Amino acid sequence: MNYLKKFFHTDDSTTHLIIRVTLGLVILYHGAQKLLGMFGGYGFDGTMGFFTEKMGIPALIAFLVIIGESFGALGLITGFLTRLSAAGVACIMLGAIALVHWNIGFPMNWAGQQAGEGFEYHLLALGLAIPLILYGGGKFSLDQIVEKKFLNTA
Repeated sequence: MNYLKKFFHTDDSTTHLIIRVTLGLVILYHGAQKLLGMFGGYGFDGTMGFFTEKMGIPALIAFLVIIGESFGALGLITGFLTRLSAAGVACIMLGAIALVHWNIGFPMNWAGQQAGEGFEYHLLALGLAIPLILYGGGKFSLDQIVEKKFLNTA
């Protein structure tokens, strides 16, 4: 029970609330592209095909990326399973940097002068995920309610 309490524990931080909701909204946009085909995305089947056939990513990893960006983003926005959701986003960002964007370089492709997007965005998302992994989701998180209502042993 002690580990479970630590997993859900968070303080009443407004800063973590802002980080969590901002990161969640940004990641949800990309998750909705991959899962539902919204915002010009290819949807689940198209994304799975692209990841597995074009990029050679194993199907399990491709599935976890789609689910992690979609449901992990919802977890961040609501503050439910914040640490798990943030860890999923962090892993996805590390994978994107290592597998796709590292060779392109740091900056995003604002001017259209390079062969793809750099890892600037991914590094920023990773930097936002780390405090959430370490400290939880902060104020108004469902994790805070779970801890107080169900795990409070005092």
